[in-house]
Amino acid sequence: MLYPSVNSSCIRVLRSTLKTTLKFKSFSTSQPTLSTASSTNPNFVKIVEVGPRDGLQNEPKPIPPPIKAELINRLAIAGMRNIEAGSFVSPKWVPQMAGTAEVLALIDSFPKTGYSVLVPNQKGLDDLLEILSTSTSPNSHAKPPPPVTEVAIFTSATDAFSLANTNVSVSGSLERLAPVARRALDAGLKVRGYVSVVVTCPFSGRVDPRRVRDVSRELAQMGCYEVSLGDTTGAGTPASILGMLEEVAKEVDIGILAGHFHDTNGTATANIMTALDFGLRTFDASVGGLGGCPYSPGATGNVATEDVIYALTGDRLFGDISEPYGNHGKPAKTVQSRWDVGPVDLARLAEIGEWISGVLGRETTSRAGKALLARRKREEYRKRKEGAKL
Repeated sequence: MLYPSVNSSCIRVLRSTLKTTLKFKSFSTSQPTLSTASSTNPNFVKIVEVGPRDGLQNEPKPIPPPIKAELINRLAIAGMRNIEAGSFVSPKWVPQMAGTAEVLALIDSFPKTGYSVLVPNQKGLDDLLEILSTSTSPNSHAKPPPPVTEVAIFTSATDAFSLANTNVSVSGSLERLAPVARRALDAGLKVRGYVSVVVTCPFSGRVDPRRVRDVSRELAQMGCYEVSLGDTTGAGTPASILGMLEEVAKEVDIGILAGHFHDTNGTATANIMTALDFGLRTFDASVGGLGGCPYSPGATGNVATEDVIYALTGDRLFGDISEPYGNHGKPAKTVQSRWDVGPVDLARLAEIGEWISGVLGRETTSRAGKALLARRKREEYRKRKEGAKL
């Protein structure tokens, strides 16, 4: 059976849910919100964990809500402070996102951790607001509302992809999203925008960066506090990402831009470093490299969260120089990465990536995760061997 631990997982998640003590009185922006790049710390990099939604939506077999909830709780415990928990999309089109309401009921609230859900249309937003309003009703005996403080809306840079994804052109998509964004903002929720296929489109080829610029501007004008630019096919290179960002930045403040890079060709981390140099400070990532897009044939997973964290902070794991250079006996001064990603525990992330990949019947695709896990196994073997000698 694919999910042998489902029963025990259900019990663990339900027990932890019952222990939750944080009580929310409303779903206004006065609640804990998703953290953003700090204006006082230009080296802070916000990582949005999209594994529970974007990472799982392309899986071929159903994943029980308790497993999804356990994944989200584990990520929060590992220090991820921005988690996309699911999507209120029709299960007819994306079967893996069925049960998001149950997932939200099972997840726990963690301090300084924000949760978002994707709403493709007014119906999706209505479903979310109904859950939140029912839970906050003074006459309701329901448990406190799920800790959702943000919704995400999405469109694309090409008509071909938009028609394949949502059966409407880009302009039609933007017209449909405007009232959704307005109502979400009126309800006290923050709104994040996604733009798909910012480099190449699987149906129409190379994308004109001016299209990305125009769509991003429209989303910003709708009230999106952040616009995530998605290299959905994973075809982007540092040069193409830079060219696209330069065009978008002509009309959109780079402070509200985020990068969402798939790793189809192994260039996602390089693209992130390019975007960092350009001034972006927010990036989407998926634990274990989970992901893919049902409307982008051949696209592989999102860039692995472990790989991004390691690229930004991994040199801090090296330790001090232990072998001196020459006869001086004094080690050279080392320079550490300046990036701050918050309280993320990379070792825990690697374990989570291995766990959820195992649940899905495969190995993690995170290079950093594999390396960290292999190093831990070597250390454990060494300690067992030394212990046997005593």
